[in-house]
Amino acid sequence: SPRAVEADMSNQGEGPQSTADLTAFVQNLLTQMQSRFQQMSDSIITRIDEMGERIDDLERSVQDLVSQAEEGDGEDKGAVSKQ
Repeated sequence: SPRAVEADMSNQGEGPQSTADLTAFVQNLLTQMQSRFQQMSDSIITRIDEMGERIDDLERSVQDLVSQAEEGDGEDKGAVSKQ
């Protein structure tokens, strides 16, 4: 029953040992959370860097296509004027 649980908890005492255990538990939990957040942060930064590289590659590809299109336009105009 809920009251039995409450009685059990209150019987464990509020002394230094239970306070120390709680403090250690909270510190451990915070350390684990900090570690997890750091892993997530590193993962996000890695993905952002990868996206930056992909965007750079895409920009180069678009620029190459634009250059090829401009060269093609120049050749077509030259062919038309020769006729």
